Amino acid sequence: MIGNYKIVTLCGSTRFKEQFTEAQKRLTLEGCIVISVGLFGHSGDEEVWKPGVKEMLDDIHLRKIDLADEIHVINVGGYIGESTRREIAYAEQTGKKVTYWEPRNG
Repeated sequence: MIGNYKIVTLCGSTRFKEQFTEAQKRLTLEGCIVISVGLFGHSGDEEVWKPGVKEMLDDIHLRKIDLADEIHVINVGGYIGESTRREIAYAEQTGKKVTYWEPRNG
């Protein structure tokens, strides 16, 4: 926390750009400092797919998790991809709380 503000990093597939925006707005209005992705590779940001860029962005996202008190997973329709699973595991290993956009089944 910084002051009275919880820091939340958003995680999930970048195909869910609209939900990322909605979550950022909602959490900000709840008094959170929100850290999100910088590019939406699955929603048109082609730079992500240049050699070495995705690996760099994945590492940066882990550092964003390091800065956070918790992560909020954008799991539309229950979807959690491989990268997001890694981020959840990393967050749990580092003692971060994990919340979800939609309730998890099982």
